Amino acid sequence: MNEPGDHRQKETENHCYLPDLCTQRNVLAVVLMAELVAIVYTLARFVSGGGFWLELANTSFFLMWAALAGAASLCFARRFLGRASLHTVTLVSFGIIILITLVISEMAWALGQYALDQGMAGDILPQVHSGLLVRNLGIAAIVGLVMLRYFYVNFQWQRNVEMEARARVHALQARIRPHFLFNSLNTIASLTRSNPELAEEAIEDLADLFRVSLSDSRQRIPLKEELEVSRIYQRIEQLRLGDRLRVRWLVNDLPMRALVPGLLIQPLLENAIYHGIEPLPEGGEVLIEGFRHKNHMEIRISNPMSEDDSQHSHSGNQLALANVKQRLELAYPEQARVDVEQTPGEYRISLRFPIEEHGE
Repeated sequence: MNEPGDHRQKETENHCYLPDLCTQRNVLAVVLMAELVAIVYTLARFVSGGGFWLELANTSFFLMWAALAGAASLCFARRFLGRASLHTVTLVSFGIIILITLVISEMAWALGQYALDQGMAGDILPQVHSGLLVRNLGIAAIVGLVMLRYFYVNFQWQRNVEMEARARVHALQARIRPHFLFNSLNTIASLTRSNPELAEEAIEDLADLFRVSLSDSRQRIPLKEELEVSRIYQRIEQLRLGDRLRVRWLVNDLPMRALVPGLLIQPLLENAIYHGIEPLPEGGEVLIEGFRHKNHMEIRISNPMSEDDSQHSHSGNQLALANVKQRLELAYPEQARVDVEQTPGEYRISLRFPIEEHGE
């Protein structure tokens, strides 16, 4: 396990701002951007006559090859630029864009010459070698620099959002820990004389729980470990609430090796107990269910609520839920969903996000 300081250092060294251009969404964005450039370029060149669509087809054909080849090359180079400096990433990426454009331009020139030798129409393909290279390399340089600048700004924005989310999580933990710690210590103190063995087990559980909560060096942990952390928290609270607290786990369908953000379920279980079970004189049951839907998993946490609490939402509950939403969005952009259902007497939170299996 890496130390937190080592992880922060790795994050600082990662200057590769290139997105994953191998994903379907980004490939579609590259195709649309290339076609947009083709339309703008054709409109700028077109003067009169009926050859607009032929010119657009010619330009689009060239730009599609250049854009897709460039995207594939940057996708491959991204694997080796993770530890490179910011200037290295920019220079290598810009060099790849220029090189791909040069190669495609030379291929287009060779194709044009072959067409002329075969007596084919020469209006479609390029006929002036130097003009072709200067024009294409100039456009590639301008578009490439604008695109790299956009990637860098978007990368910095995502990093700032992630840092803000991490700071909010730390603030939430700093706010919750003292309250939970005092309650746990009071419970353990009451057990030291009546049941020393149980008090010793509670101390070990408390130490394990705080060790995990303080160890934020790993972004994601196996689901099995996250569930165990939540069960440790349940055992500690069980000592304080006794028979008033009942937790039912129906999670056998979940992929236990899947990687999930750490401290994802435990804060929601804490809210369910603190805001749902504890205010009820007779207590209640927290239901935790897990479902697998092909490449996604769903986790539901349900708890009873008193009639007074059903009329409003606690700020602490909303703060923890907002943090969970933000962390899921950062871990699985536009692929995760958090649903909240509040009915008279019941509060339910559903988490749905992709399954990422843990490799051996």
